[in-house]
Order: sequence, then C-alpha cells, then structure tokens
Amino acid sequence: MLVELRAENYAVIDHAIAVFGPGLNLLTGETGAGKSILVDALALLMGGKASAEVVRHGAEKAVVACVFEATPGAEAILEENGIDAEGNEIILRREILSTGKGRVFVNNQSATVAVLKQLAPELALVHAQTETLTSFDQMQQRILLDRFAGISTEAVGEAHSRWRAAEAKLNELIEGEQDRLRMVDLWSYQRKEIESARLEPGEDEALETEKRVLANAEKLYAAAMGAFEQLYEGGASAEVSLRAAVRNVEELARYDGRFAEAAQQLESARATVGDVGASLRDYAEGINASPERLGEIEDRLAAIDRLKRKYGQTVAEVIAFGEDVARKLAEVEDKDEILKTLRAEMDAAVKDYRATAGTLHAERKAAAAKLAKLAEGQINSLAMKVRFEIAVTAGEKESEWTATGWDAVECRIATNAGEPLKALDEIASGGEMSRVMLALKVSVEEGSSNSHQGKPKKKHVTPRTLVFDEIDIGIGGRAAEAVGQKLKALSKGQQVLCVTHLPQIAAFADQHFLIDKRETGGRTKTQVRLLDDRARLHEVARMLSGAKVTDTSLQHAGQMIAASR
Repeated sequence: MLVELRAENYAVIDHAIAVFGPGLNLLTGETGAGKSILVDALALLMGGKASAEVVRHGAEKAVVACVFEATPGAEAILEENGIDAEGNEIILRREILSTGKGRVFVNNQSATVAVLKQLAPELALVHAQTETLTSFDQMQQRILLDRFAGISTEAVGEAHSRWRAAEAKLNELIEGEQDRLRMVDLWSYQRKEIESARLEPGEDEALETEKRVLANAEKLYAAAMGAFEQLYEGGASAEVSLRAAVRNVEELARYDGRFAEAAQQLESARATVGDVGASLRDYAEGINASPERLGEIEDRLAAIDRLKRKYGQTVAEVIAFGEDVARKLAEVEDKDEILKTLRAEMDAAVKDYRATAGTLHAERKAAAAKLAKLAEGQINSLAMKVRFEIAVTAGEKESEWTATGWDAVECRIATNAGEPLKALDEIASGGEMSRVMLALKVSVEEGSSNSHQGKPKKKHVTPRTLVFDEIDIGIGGRAAEAVGQKLKALSKGQQVLCVTHLPQIAAFADQHFLIDKRETGGRTKTQVRLLDDRARLHEVARMLSGAKVTDTSLQHAGQMIAASR
C-alpha cells in the first residue's frame, strides 16, 4: 500500500504531502489545479521518464518521494540489487535537476531507474492520461489472465529449465567439437606426461622434508646422539641422576608417607627420559647420509616443479588437471555415444515442455474467453460500447519459449461499431484506457474469487496499489455511478487512487483529498488537503453545483455520500 507521497518544487507544487490510507483514495479539485501532477510524480517513482521541465521555475531541482509498505517480492528485488531493507517500508526518492540530470534513491541508498522499474509491478500500477506506465504490456496481461484463472507456471518453468540445460549441453558439445579435435594431440601429450610421473598427493612436501634431513645428516646425527647421552647414556646423564633421586625419595617415603607420590612422579619422569632417549637413538641410527638418495630426491622434486609450472601450483592441482584432460579425451573418443545420449535428453526435454506448455495454453484459452466476456460487460457499463477479446497465441517456435509458457496474451478492443479489434495500447483516449483497466481489474477480482471457490487459490503477483487518472472523461449520470461502484469494489481487495471530476465518483471515497491552487507572494502554489466529513460534503456539493455552493447542492451531496455507504 502507498503510505505517503511527497513533492517539492515539482511543476507548480512548492511543497506537498499526501498521506494515503487503505481502500479508495480520491483526488478532486478545479481543472488545472494540478491533480494529475501528483499522479505524474508517482509515475516518475515507478521508473517513468524524467524531464527538466518538471522543475519548478527558479528552483535548482525537483524532488518526489514516496513510502510503500514492503512486500516479500519487493524485498527480494532489493536484495538482488544489494539494497538494504528499511523495516516494513520501502522509501523511494527521485531528484530531477534543472540541468536535466537526476538521481534515484531507494531506502536512502543510491540506486537506478532500472531498480524502480523492477519494483514498480510489486508496488503500483499507474494509469496516467497519456500512457500506461510500468504497465500493461503483454507480460502484465498474461499475469492478469493467470490470476483470473488461478494458473500456476511452476511446472512449465521447471520444464523450461530442463530444456535449456539440455540444449546448453548439446550445443557445447557440438560447437566445441572442432576445437577439441585440434587439441587432441596436446591433451594426449599432457595426459601421458602427468600419468608417467605417477604423482601422489602431498608427495612434494614429504620429499622436501626428507631432503632437509639428508642434507643435514651429520648435524642431525650429532644432535640426536648428544641428546641421547645427556639423557640416558653418560655417567652424569639425567637417567642416572633420576635413578639416584628415586632411591633417596623412596627411602624418605618408608618413614614419611608424604613422599610416596613424589617417588612415583620421579619414577614416571625416569621412564619418560628412557622413552625419549630410545627414540633419539633409533632416529640417529636411522639416518642414512646417502648422497645417492639425496640426488634421487632432488631429481624427483625438479620433475615435480616442472609439472607444477605447467599445470598447477600444487601436486593436487596437477593431478586434477590430468584427470580433466583425460575426461576431455574420453569425450572425444566417446563423442558419438555422448551425442546420442544428449540428443535423447534434449528430445525428452522438448517433448516435456511442449506437453506442459500445450496444457497451459489450453487453460489460458478457456480462461481468456470467460474473462473477455465478463470484461466486455463491465466496460460497456462504463458509458462505452465496445467489443472486447483476449487473444492467446501459442508461439511454438523455440525462440518464443519462456519459463511462463509459449503464449502471447493480448487484449484487443474495438471502441466503435464496424471497426476491427485492435491491441489495447492503441486506444487513443487515456480516459478510455483507464476505464478498460478498471473494468478488467474488477472482472479479474470478482471472477477469480468466484472461480476458486472450493479449491485453494494460487498466488500471483499483482500490484498492491492501482492508480487511475481522469477515469471519468466523457461519462456522467448512471455511468459515473457505475464507475464509482466498481472503484469501491476494487478497493476492497487493494488500495486504489483515482483522480476524478465527478461527484458521483467522489461520493464513494474512503479518503478524499482536495488539490487546490492558490497565489501567494506572486507565485502559484498547489496544495493537497485531506478533507474531513464537513469539508468533503462541501467539496462534493461544489462539484455538483459549480463555484457557488447552495443548500440544495449540500443536501444532494449528503444524500450521495450516504447512498455510497
């Protein structure tokens, strides 16, 4: 839900803040007061195109900002773009400099217009007079149809992933075949060189240790034997001293039990000295000062170093390189068999995707006919006389396959008798587009709730906030009341913002905002005010009677507001 919208030095707005609520939020005011300017400001925050012309005369920059309640989908988009979350809110801000340059901030962190466009479908769908922003392209039309029918695209998405993976493997094998054939001789040499070395993981480290021992054999022998004599062999060795000490302490322990534990500790120390001495003696005896062995080790290490310079920094990396080369050679040798297997996988993936996408296409075709019929009735109740259909075209060429199926979904309409059906985005009138969108949204919300009774309803991404600008152009009377009723019905499921000139629509507001333009200090300023019940009654009466509000218009306004409830 849109919580707040701010604009500073934007067009004729000096400084304006609007705090919106759930349900139906209506914006009214005199013609030229700047109602649509607020919608345009929100459209900018949804990634719309900016221009230096929106900067208020005399100001260095225009600033527009808004606060939305966060959604899981929007938070995922923020995470993908490296933007930190801001509690349960998402704060968007856009600055447009008088030079034409601009800056974008999301949660007070620098961002891009592309991020705003990614967030837009999660947050709001803005139907401006001149264009439908973020908007109602074929992807959005497909999402709307799927929501109406409760269609899930998970199965076709999984089938699409399997097909693309199988295709990538097959293409890699086919496209790399010539390169592999050119590399066969080199790979064969590399494999032979590595295999003939018979490397063992960690071998170089063990050889380096042995090399240090052999290179310092005399020093090591002298040190080991010297330590052995000091601990065990010599006349003044530690073992001799400890043995004498043990005898004396044992003599003490015969008369004083306090020395029994000390005697045991000394005996344990003497045994430890004996063990260490034996280890030193065995180590010294095992030292083989062999120049021949030292030469073998140096030759082996040199051979390993040559392999490491070619194939990896460690022996493990050299072994892994050899295994990879052997795998590539095996693929060349077994190419035909591997190709056969991959083509079989590819054929199975294609067949699976076609079946899944075909089933989805049939579901969409059936749902499109139902939705088109409902929507046509809703549109024609809004002072229009149209023919309406939803075309679902299967794109069976592989270039047209997507993770959501192969269908192109397009809403088509003929607004005048005898005219051919055309794509919805070719409608000339922004007011007509808004009314069509309103009718479609109401049809989807009412139709989906009815069609899913008795079974769980699948969740689909839909905008949290719907914005309609000048939805009432060219209508009045009963048609205007019908538009108000539809907006009210739609606002029960999601927040709706609407700019209107008609009292029949304004009467249905949950929150009513007045946009007025005043001259202060020789400058024109636009202000936004949330109306209380009394002010709202007066505004609806003004819309009924014009500049002069009469008792009759006030009474009529009160009746309209009461009836809307």
